[in-house]
Amino acid sequence: MGTFRNADGAVLAYHGEAGDPVICLPGGPMQASSYLGGLPLRDVVRLDLRGTGESEKTGHYRVDHQVHDVDALRGHLGLDRIRLLGHSAGATLAVLYAVRFPERVEELVLVAPSPRVAGVDVTDADRREVAQARSGEPWYAEAVEGFEEIWAGRVTPEAFAKISPFLHGRWDDAARALDDHPRNPGAAAEYYADGAFDTARVREELAGLDVPVLLVAGEVDVSLPPRRAREFADLFPRATLVVQPGAGHFPWVDDPAAFAAAVQRIP
Repeated sequence: MGTFRNADGAVLAYHGEAGDPVICLPGGPMQASSYLGGLPLRDVVRLDLRGTGESEKTGHYRVDHQVHDVDALRGHLGLDRIRLLGHSAGATLAVLYAVRFPERVEELVLVAPSPRVAGVDVTDADRREVAQARSGEPWYAEAVEGFEEIWAGRVTPEAFAKISPFLHGRWDDAARALDDHPRNPGAAAEYYADGAFDTARVREELAGLDVPVLLVAGEVDVSLPPRRAREFADLFPRATLVVQPGAGHFPWVDDPAAFAAAVQRIP
């Protein structure tokens, strides 16, 4: 583990050492980066976002306030340009960094990204279509009850716990283990707070982003169904979309070899 100070003077932690790393930003939002420890990639550096993992707790957890944390890590590592990977909500931070500092981004990898930063709306109908395609799974009956509760407006932690199998291509011990990594719920509530970004402005900036982008989506991911992944990818001038067969929201867990092959071939 290494540490550095951000612009506010807070001590932030990162994990991994490499000469030309892929800097990885975790989702959650605001989940410890330890769940990315199994990424089947070479030369990975994982950032613990402020208030998560081994990083110091501090104020200002809104995602736009963390853009300069990423740049402070870049400077600490002595890199002029970085290969940046964001998973889920971490992809929002990656996108905001890329539009703020495009000259400092060599490649951008968005893994099962949240598309809300660009105003791409994933509807209940989108999720229902993907969910119902898995009606033959042994866990389906209980899991879909959770979705029905959420769609009816009864949004509870219990309902979200029920739908966990829908986030994975395989509901097994490896999938369940991802729930064991800590998250900062207070910081998570602030991450997407009002004023974090303007989706119309982000879309305008993405249209001129001259950076190669790889967007990896899971075929059965209810968080970002393939049709919405395509809509998101089409906002980038130099994007390649890979829909990993049989994968959910954590495609490197469902098929490490397929994931590694896609990401290591960044155009």
